[in-house]
Amino acid sequence: MIDTPIAKRSLSLYISRKVATFFAVLTIILASYAPARSILAKFLPNTPLKAMSTTASPSLNITKRPWAARGHADHGWLYTFHTFSFASYYDPRHESFGPLRVINEDRVKPGTGFGTHSHSEFLIFSYIVNGTLEHKDSLGNLENLKRGEVQFTSAGTGIRHSEYNRNQDEEVHFLQIWVKPNIRGLKPHYQTKKFADEQKKDKLVRVMEYTDRLRDPAAGDAPIGLQADLSMDASILSPGNKVTHQVVAEGPRKVFLQVIMSKRSQPKDDGAKIKIGDTVLGEGDGAYVEGVMGPGKVEVESVGTEPAEFLLFDMGMEDAE
Repeated sequence: MIDTPIAKRSLSLYISRKVATFFAVLTIILASYAPARSILAKFLPNTPLKAMSTTASPSLNITKRPWAARGHADHGWLYTFHTFSFASYYDPRHESFGPLRVINEDRVKPGTGFGTHSHSEFLIFSYIVNGTLEHKDSLGNLENLKRGEVQFTSAGTGIRHSEYNRNQDEEVHFLQIWVKPNIRGLKPHYQTKKFADEQKKDKLVRVMEYTDRLRDPAAGDAPIGLQADLSMDASILSPGNKVTHQVVAEGPRKVFLQVIMSKRSQPKDDGAKIKIGDTVLGEGDGAYVEGVMGPGKVEVESVGTEPAEFLLFDMGMEDAE
């Protein structure tokens, strides 16, 4: 062998090409063989790939909606809080958020209720917290709704219904939610589905989903479909635990959180509390979350002394009229 600078450079180039070829072949094998990827991962540094990241956006803008700042009325038979402008409560700063138009936290005394009244062009659903709520409508539906059940009505071209507490001993506590549909003139539609506490414990359970995102509406565990770009999850989150919501669509989104109350007023010290970003929400508090971008995620932590039951809405940007 001739030991010259040219020979050394040739040998070095030959070795470099062989090494490059080896790693190229290895890359192809690993890309198609999951077990090999797992084995190799043990020997590689644990560095996340930025291109694959779906971390929460650092630019989240969170505005707390304190429980006692909501609209409030005590009619004797009805004790209620209004997150958005409703009935005699009006605040131009709180008229809607995305397609969300109404979140009323209602308590109805025994033997009383909402008499028969009309609705049109809204998607209306009741999330039962405690007690029994009788629903009766012009479609012929009559049901007694209990904890965990969600009753959905697409009012569409028009429907008449009543909601009553027939129980003589116990008040009924529920959240009534209205959403503006993105299609007018829908045929009135009714559906009830139960989401048990066990399903929600330390998890986010999809309760409502935009029909365009429903993969199998007939599946037993499918959420209720609605004609609006809105998803609603429910959770009962134990102290110290966290849940992560994956943003449901690409691009800019709005998120709203609402913590459900255990009593008629927020506990002064203890009670259920959740944290999003640096913002802590107690019972009855809500939060407007803007600057959300999909794909991405929103993390919620339970930081109180009691399990926190809350709703999380993931919505398109267009506000309800």
